Amino acid sequence: MTVDGEAVRLKTEADEPGWEVDPDDEWGLAVIATVGRQLKLRREAVGMRAADFGVTVGYGEDMVYKIEGGKRIPRPEYLDRADEVLGAGGLLAAMKEDVKKVRYPKKVRDLAKLEDKAVEIGVYVCSSIPGLLQTPEHARALLESWQPAYSHEDLERRVAARMARQSIYERSPAPALGFVLEEATLHRKVGGTMVRRQQFERLLEVGHLHNVTLQVMPLDSSPHPGMSGRIELLKFEDGTAVGRSDGAFNGRPVSDLRELRVLELRYGTIRAQALPPGESLALIEQLLGET
Repeated sequence: MTVDGEAVRLKTEADEPGWEVDPDDEWGLAVIATVGRQLKLRREAVGMRAADFGVTVGYGEDMVYKIEGGKRIPRPEYLDRADEVLGAGGLLAAMKEDVKKVRYPKKVRDLAKLEDKAVEIGVYVCSSIPGLLQTPEHARALLESWQPAYSHEDLERRVAARMARQSIYERSPAPALGFVLEEATLHRKVGGTMVRRQQFERLLEVGHLHNVTLQVMPLDSSPHPGMSGRIELLKFEDGTAVGRSDGAFNGRPVSDLRELRVLELRYGTIRAQALPPGESLALIEQLLGET
């Protein structure tokens, strides 16, 4: 395809891995079908053929039909460009929020919804760096080690979902975030040297934010209540809270005050045994220098 004498490479399905609709997500299927139908109606209303529209927005004709048929999730920039080209007055661009949620697995979507409402979040993870702290490259390296292996599309969808949760750092007012991670996870060689360096730099960047407390549980620590697994505590503006721990209440989310007290006691004990934030960041800086 050429435009004004210059060759233009239109995006195809191979260029867009991870933007398929999850066939088991009924809500997601309905949203994408609605968005696709609106895109098609708008395009036909202005008398533009799919091929011509594709050239305008930078996509191949086949991809345009798949998006309009509810088979592919449109990127945010696709909706922005379509809104502009089709003169939709912001109606198509306004669908970006719902479309963004559809791309992510339902479990991740439900977690992100809670995190978006929380005014305080506390996380302890014993076996890996928490997802809210991971770089895309670190997350991808971790997910690539999973068995049975994810398909390329599913892996990219999960990486994108994990990164999307990190929009929590852009919230205003900012929530109070606390993280405790095991020193052993910092020594684990996830990815190559550059991946590890970028991950350490990301930890230092986040650890210096005014609303974030980042602590490291040293290798020579005594036994503590987190050794049975992850602990998460989310507190909301209305005074309610929800928590979850791999080692308590069968790992299910709890909101009962008596059960929450148990998790708060365990998390508080873990924080007390971990290195203070300043020493934790100094340790990460040391590891960065050694990498």
